[in-house]
Amino acid sequence: MSSKVTAARYGKDNVRLYKVEKNESTGMHTVTETTVCVLLEGEIQTSYTKADNSVVVATDSMKNTVHVLAKQNPVTPPELFGSIVASHFPAKYPHIHTTHVKIITHRWTRMIIDGKPHPHSFYRDGNDVRTVEVSCKRNEGISIKSGLQGLLVLKSTGSAFHGFIRDEFTTLKEANDRILSTEVDASWEWRLFKTLENVKNLVSKFDDAFDKAREITLKTFAQDNSASVQATMYKMAEQIIDAAPLVDHVSYSLPNKHYFEIDLSWHNGLKNTGKDAEVYAPQSNPNGLINCTVSRATLPSKL
Repeated sequence: MSSKVTAARYGKDNVRLYKVEKNESTGMHTVTETTVCVLLEGEIQTSYTKADNSVVVATDSMKNTVHVLAKQNPVTPPELFGSIVASHFPAKYPHIHTTHVKIITHRWTRMIIDGKPHPHSFYRDGNDVRTVEVSCKRNEGISIKSGLQGLLVLKSTGSAFHGFIRDEFTTLKEANDRILSTEVDASWEWRLFKTLENVKNLVSKFDDAFDKAREITLKTFAQDNSASVQATMYKMAEQIIDAAPLVDHVSYSLPNKHYFEIDLSWHNGLKNTGKDAEVYAPQSNPNGLINCTVSRATLPSKL
């Protein structure tokens, strides 16, 4: 035989899940909506090479498992629910060695009506989402990467970009003041957890880290007198490392969404550049894309 399967995983993507928790004493409802992906790895090569479905856990069964586990367990924080789902499959099926779970949590914010929180009405106050990627590998542990995606931010001043390399390919003008806008894609990787119980024992840390990461991202973006996207994203990541002691790596991917001044001097000498700029043309592409991973200087062992 001249070939073999060297890597394989399969599963169910785009499993939509909504759960409502009802507090009978207060009448308050809490809602969570997520999109879940489950992928399995293990001794499944013969399903590819010999059309042997006896090793296949049907992807429809994976969907059903997500729904059942959501009924039987808390779905928040998503790091916990992802760990519960990921741990299930290697424990249930001896030939499955690793489960990968990704959860996207969609925003639903409680309405305030007449100054009071409404017990069962919500609205979507942004398109940014909370993300979690969990991998559970038998005899190794549970790895968790949390994240924030789709957070669109802009500031109209407080950003510059100058001192960069200039050569025969350079046409970009140096800017001492410019609009800065990006769509935040941030993630932070937790120290490896030995067991699901370790995850459960530290469950309060996950929401706290998410709230701090979002707050740090927004506050640093707004307050930093940015010399570049690179310099600002490093400050963000450094603060998250300091704020979350169990996080070992923080990554940002920030596209630079450009807004260009429009020269209107052709119209009766109308000034609209430099300090007189008020009207801009938002650009869709091409755009800068800046990535960075910041790691804790000394990495401890798993929990």
